[in-house]
Amino acid sequence: MVTLDTIRKDMEAQLKLDKELHSVDVNADSLEDALADAAIQLDQKTSSLQYEVVERGSRGFFGIAKQPWKIRVYQTTDTLLQKNKKLGGVLDIQSELDEENVIVNKDGMFYVRRFADGINLKVTLPEGNGVPVELKDVIASIRRSDTVSFDENLVKKLVKNGSDNKYVVIGEFTHSPVGDALAVVEITNDDMHAKLTATSPAVGGYDVSPELIERVLTTQGINIPLDQKRISDFVDNPVYDQEYEIMTGIFPVDGRDAYIAYQFETDLTKIRVKEAANGQMNFKELNRIQNVVAGQPLAQKMLAEPGKSGKTLFGRYLEAKKGKDINFPLGKNVSVDSDGCTIIADINGQVLLVNDKIHVEPILELEGVNIKTGNITFLGTVIVKGNVDDGFDVKASGNIEILGTVGNSNIEAEGDIVVSQGIFGHDEGTIVTGGSLWAKFIQSTKVEAAEYIMVSDSIMNSHVTAMKRIILQGKKAQLTGGHLFATEEICARNIGSPGGTETILEVGFDPKAKHRLEELQGMQTLLIKELEEVELDIATLENQKKIRRTLPKEKEENLKKLKDKYEEITKQSEEYSTEIQEIQTRLRELKVMGKVKAEGTVYAGVKVYVRDACDEVRENIKNVTFFYEKTLVKRGKYEPPVVDDIKGPEGYS
Repeated sequence: MVTLDTIRKDMEAQLKLDKELHSVDVNADSLEDALADAAIQLDQKTSSLQYEVVERGSRGFFGIAKQPWKIRVYQTTDTLLQKNKKLGGVLDIQSELDEENVIVNKDGMFYVRRFADGINLKVTLPEGNGVPVELKDVIASIRRSDTVSFDENLVKKLVKNGSDNKYVVIGEFTHSPVGDALAVVEITNDDMHAKLTATSPAVGGYDVSPELIERVLTTQGINIPLDQKRISDFVDNPVYDQEYEIMTGIFPVDGRDAYIAYQFETDLTKIRVKEAANGQMNFKELNRIQNVVAGQPLAQKMLAEPGKSGKTLFGRYLEAKKGKDINFPLGKNVSVDSDGCTIIADINGQVLLVNDKIHVEPILELEGVNIKTGNITFLGTVIVKGNVDDGFDVKASGNIEILGTVGNSNIEAEGDIVVSQGIFGHDEGTIVTGGSLWAKFIQSTKVEAAEYIMVSDSIMNSHVTAMKRIILQGKKAQLTGGHLFATEEICARNIGSPGGTETILEVGFDPKAKHRLEELQGMQTLLIKELEEVELDIATLENQKKIRRTLPKEKEENLKKLKDKYEEITKQSEEYSTEIQEIQTRLRELKVMGKVKAEGTVYAGVKVYVRDACDEVRENIKNVTFFYEKTLVKRGKYEPPVVDDIKGPEGYS
């Protein structure tokens, strides 16, 4: 039968268990990493944990402005019970905490005082490895010429157990009023300090008691709560014939002025070079740019505090100064969040503190990118007034404009890229843009553009891909060597070279789709070959089983693994086949037929692919347009490119 007493005991047991439950706050780059970290801290399996998400993480941009996952992870009751069972019972959490405390060694003390009610004894017990009070020492202090009698058994008990920090009457003595201690109190002129001066008692006289001190203080007119600790300390360890500060008034505490707590580094001299995984300093990663994203907290205004008033010993009110308020240091592209205290970024960009104001700049201007600047990663637009030296990278979430040249570098932008002079990739440099690329020339570089590529001089020995058009327009407009892809058209003055440099042009399809198709077809071929080998192994083992009726355990397990692998490969192959069919259908349905145009000469050796057809130029040809018709590449008269719909990047000269 369930009774109230049973319920009460169950609740007490559950409460005790709940108090033992632990939780940890964990920060990590991913939810999985956070749970794994918590599992280690709580010594539990990940599956045994419960958690709540305090703040969701994000990967940021190029790893910048990355927000970690913040979770609070709890240990479950079941896992705690299992752990306690292994340890042989429920853990006493408080005793564990007590063991962790630093042990202080302190000797026992005793005080013998003669008050109006008789002989009083106070005994404190030792702490840690402290020495206890000796009974003989206490007895010797009590036995004095004015002592009449005392309870020795009570004294023994107090020496053994202590007196709970109180004075206990243990005997009688012969009182001589002329021997009483005297006490006087003087108040300082500011009414904030009470100085006690006491005389030493003679034999038979009263010691200074708490009641005596309280009476003297009250007589002076003090009407704020008395300082009982100081009174008790004086009674235990009196200081005779000297001033002793027995009380102080309540001093006012001025309020704290408002201030700004910055959440970015305001002292640029403290920004350090990034350390590589091997511990060496990577001097290309100088970390001088502090990127922020829209909505990111940049600083917090800590509000002014009103202060706490005080009182004199006589209760007179003392006013405290209020903390001074300050204005928000708001610069460009920042604002105050809805909480009224947090300053946040309105846009992506670089956070700066200029003239004591916080700004977020969407444009980063540099004289050049080199050993002085290191690699550049910026959440906005980057303008480089000079060159980007070999070995240095520039990445931006906006546009990139480079007024000089680009060497063997990696340039990546979500917007457009403009290179006023040209690009020397040295067969290793890369340019990737989510918009279009404008350049004077491109040499020995891999280029990918989500829209257009516009070149005024030449493209030489480069691997270039544009999802729309590649257009060379200028006095030279020479396209020599390399492999170029464009969905709509490729247009230049001259294509190829008299020496027959291999130049391949492909149009009329989605370059990324075709690349993916070729990749899938290659993987499909490998899968089919692997599938044939697995089928052969399965057939061999099944024939053995058919002849012998049974297989050894090891071979039976191997047969099962082979069948599982066969199903896995078959499933993967079907997925590849589905994606291949989808891409082929998209490529067949592509309405843009694709054209290659040359106003000047197309030299022998140039290969032109329009959709799936190829035209290999065997003799030089002038003023020509290559186009697709009835499964073949045809040649027609030169058609000038239409560039009216191609707009340059906004905000650039």
